[in-house]
Amino acid sequence: MSGAAKRTVLTGLRWTSLRLRLVVVFGLVALTAAVSASGIAYWLNREAVLTRTQDSALGDFRRQMQNRAASLPMPPTRDDLQNAAVQMASSSPGYHVLLVDEHDGKPIVGYSDLDSFTRQDVPVSLRQQVGRKQPMTSGNIFEYHLFWQRTSIGGRPYLVAGTKIIGGGPTGYMLKSLDQERQDLNSLAWSLGIATALALVGSALLAQGAATTVLRPVQRLGDAARKLGEGKLDTRLMVSGTDELAELSRTFNKTASALEKKVADMSAREESSRRFVADMSHELRTPLTAITAVAEVLEDEADSLDPMIAPAVHLVVSETRRLNDLVENLMEVTRFDAGTARLVLDTVDVADQVTACIDVRAWLDAVDLDAERGMMVRLDPRRLDVILANLIGNALKHGGSPVRVSVRIVGEELVIEVRDHGPGIPEDVLPHVFDRFYKASASRPRSEGSGLGLSIAMENAHIHGGDITAANSPDGDGAVFVLRLPVDAERLTSGAGEHGAEDLNEEGGST
Repeated sequence: MSGAAKRTVLTGLRWTSLRLRLVVVFGLVALTAAVSASGIAYWLNREAVLTRTQDSALGDFRRQMQNRAASLPMPPTRDDLQNAAVQMASSSPGYHVLLVDEHDGKPIVGYSDLDSFTRQDVPVSLRQQVGRKQPMTSGNIFEYHLFWQRTSIGGRPYLVAGTKIIGGGPTGYMLKSLDQERQDLNSLAWSLGIATALALVGSALLAQGAATTVLRPVQRLGDAARKLGEGKLDTRLMVSGTDELAELSRTFNKTASALEKKVADMSAREESSRRFVADMSHELRTPLTAITAVAEVLEDEADSLDPMIAPAVHLVVSETRRLNDLVENLMEVTRFDAGTARLVLDTVDVADQVTACIDVRAWLDAVDLDAERGMMVRLDPRRLDVILANLIGNALKHGGSPVRVSVRIVGEELVIEVRDHGPGIPEDVLPHVFDRFYKASASRPRSEGSGLGLSIAMENAHIHGGDITAANSPDGDGAVFVLRLPVDAERLTSGAGEHGAEDLNEEGGST
């Protein structure tokens, strides 16, 4: 994946996380505030507009009823009602008037505009309220009151009001269109809606800016932490300001400094420890060489020595060889730890290499080899011999013969399986078989092995780019060690081919 593609993916991930949450929260807060403010403003304006229009129309209608309708002759004729209705409507444009009276039990109606307002347009409930005589009390000195109602006729809003002349006279009704007010309120609603949308967009932009301001330092902190995790312990953040993020950056810098110092101290101690082991091993080689030579001479003369001394001589010889192997193994381990171990690659026939390893250690009678000649691989023959010597020797020592060694090539891998027929490896021991100086039984702290053989075998497999696994046989008969190496280690490893004389002259690993 290219760098640009990676940045795109990471940006998408950041957008779907904290940045998105900040924008959503800002948007919800702004939307809630804008909708609440717009709703309250719309409701207040609506009530103010309708109340003002309603009060103006009702007040004028009341005055017209008192001045014109109340002065009509008793009983009025239809023409009287008609003229009065027209005059009332014309003197106050904007509403229509309907006057109703009775003569000989028959209703007489006067219209200001028959096409716009008829008796059928007056709600029945309003007519009943207007015609109902109110009880007289100390708080109510009028028999008839002015009643009004908002209604819809033909899909348009109207204000309908009615009252009756006290002391006898016509009943009057007024119809006032509220369509203009509705249009004004719709315009106000659109304006508030646009203002809400702009507030939402503004909040989103503000949230984006705030998120960028907050997340940029967090992103820099994440990049610095990633570099720190990659081993760049000198990574530091630029600190500016006195806010929480600046304090976090200061804490990160202090932590990074402390970690760098601690790692440096540990590396120095580790280097000192490796140097000590290496120097000690080198210093031990010279006296050990002399002691080994003397021990071999004593071993040759053991049969002619006093029978009381012979066991001690055999013990000295055995322990001298064990100490020599331990020193060689320690030197090998220090080379792996220091990173100075290198491969000497050669193209070899694996079957020949395995046969030579078994033959030189006189294991031919105890090992059953299954390997076809002609399997050519490129690896380090000496290190392969160390691996096989440790695996086969360990199987013979702890598992018992017959030990079966099978060799095959699977794809681009060389697979060597070493299987014994012993009791197998305890389950609690399996995770530790390749640990240094690990011994399965605490009751046997002293043994012929150093506890380094399998760990050295694993290191040699790793330097080839391979691996070793240990498990018990599925049928419960013995342990199985499987070595996997690339058929061409030169393609998978670096630094192969050039080495110091010390590396070339190493003795094979311990068994």
